[in-house]
Amino acid sequence: MKMKNFKEIFRGSKKISPERKAALLAFCKPLGLKFRDFELLDLAFHHRSFSNESRAFKRCNNERLEFLGDSVLGLAAAAFLYEDMAQNQEGDLAKIKAAVVSEKALAPVALEYGIDKMLVLGRGEEMSGGRSKPAILADCMEAVIGAYYLDSGYEAAEEYILRFVIPAVRSVQQKKAGEDFKSLLQEKVQKKDKDVPRYELVKTEGPDHNRTFFMQVRVGQKVYGPVPGKNKKEAEQEAARLALSKME
Repeated sequence: MKMKNFKEIFRGSKKISPERKAALLAFCKPLGLKFRDFELLDLAFHHRSFSNESRAFKRCNNERLEFLGDSVLGLAAAAFLYEDMAQNQEGDLAKIKAAVVSEKALAPVALEYGIDKMLVLGRGEEMSGGRSKPAILADCMEAVIGAYYLDSGYEAAEEYILRFVIPAVRSVQQKKAGEDFKSLLQEKVQKKDKDVPRYELVKTEGPDHNRTFFMQVRVGQKVYGPVPGKNKKEAEQEAARLALSKME
């Protein structure tokens, strides 16, 4: 199916005013978006609550664009991770992809880009604080991606997506490297000694509702710890962090 036919399927029935077009241009400029079809971009901001409350514009919402944009976003993120993390297994890529294309990741970007100000909501959704709801913001981010893909093609959409996906990927990578000391220690030990660290619970202190766990980790003949944690997993991470710092 040709792109022109795609656009006709996705287009709403609501014409935009000169004032609205000026607002759309102002939205695009700092993001480097170069839309040719501003009716398509305008449709991306129309939440279903608007079309539900209006017979005249019953098809004028962004759900189909959101569906399309979700796939384009997923493809761009997956392709980047495939190249960027060539030494990692599929499971590692899947976890980071899920994090960077999630509602939790997209909603703050939507606010930063000013999408909350561009939303067209029904009266009920407007009154209930819809402009600040993470789900609505994230869905609109995907709808804008879908609209840009239809308007300007995959390469332009990918360039836009990677502007916010790459920083999100780097943030997750740094967080994982900083927090998952157990994995880092295991990789280091296996590479050097062909062995694995062994974690041991030394003791627990405190009442059941506020217990502290003391763990130590054994690497070959050396023992690091014990160190405290609010639960076993936290104490194991602390023990691994201690072992890494001592070994380095």
